[in-house]
Amino acid sequence: MSRLILYAIPAFIALMILEGLWSVRAERAGRDVRGYRKKDTAASLAMGLGNVFLSTFTKAFAVALWTVLYEYRLVDLPIAWWTWALLLVTEDFCYYWFHRAHHEVRFFWAAHVNHHSSTHYNLSTALRQSWTTPLTALPFWLPLPLLGFPPWMILTQQAISLLYQFWLHTEAIHTLGPLEHVLNTPSHHRVHHGRNLEYLDRNHGGILIVWDRLFGTFEPERARVDYGLTKNLETYHPVRIAFHEWVDIGRDVLRARSLREAFMRTFGPPGWSADGSTRTSAQMRAAAEAE
Repeated sequence: MSRLILYAIPAFIALMILEGLWSVRAERAGRDVRGYRKKDTAASLAMGLGNVFLSTFTKAFAVALWTVLYEYRLVDLPIAWWTWALLLVTEDFCYYWFHRAHHEVRFFWAAHVNHHSSTHYNLSTALRQSWTTPLTALPFWLPLPLLGFPPWMILTQQAISLLYQFWLHTEAIHTLGPLEHVLNTPSHHRVHHGRNLEYLDRNHGGILIVWDRLFGTFEPERARVDYGLTKNLETYHPVRIAFHEWVDIGRDVLRARSLREAFMRTFGPPGWSADGSTRTSAQMRAAAEAE
């Protein structure tokens, strides 16, 4: 894990306490906010601790692989302000496709779904990180060392992106005005965590929102966000939160009546079914538009 993340942990705790005090006052004032609840917050913190432990090993493997690929880099980039700016953009581009794939391919979604499993939305939700995403994330950043970015720069930029995304998980900030056109903001990320039909699989950006605008996955915040999954979990047990979708994939593959169905149940979009008993987000939108 990057030292930047370790150094930021006291700030994470302090900000959660401040947000918790704000949410109590907001709820008492009659505002419709999804504040902190003990079991939900405890589950998010447990998920975060598990992710920290596992990432220690997976990051070491990723850096080793980046180091090998860096030996075959296409260009030699100097360490300058503009290479950091270029890395911010290219790393965020990689993050967009990593994040989008983890919503649109069930195999990847199984590793990411736990981050969306809370029906509350606060800074502790940012820490509800996967125990298996560190493994499924590996391929998406492999182009960067080949493009000439040293592994230590990539690791640092990933940490910067993760730190930036922490503060997006709040209802305390409504809008950032003109910055909403370029940056990912709490408003954009609230949409991302919504289970409203119009919000499903939207706003995948990390630091920048421009990729969503370019590739057709942007949705502004209009209706009140209903947080969580299309079918919410009824557990706060971190192990069940971490692995429930992997178990479901295994069950569906065993019940599949053909190799194609088994493949689609694993690598098709979440919600795909051969008999239409469950539907993907695209199918649900199409059905709503047809009504």
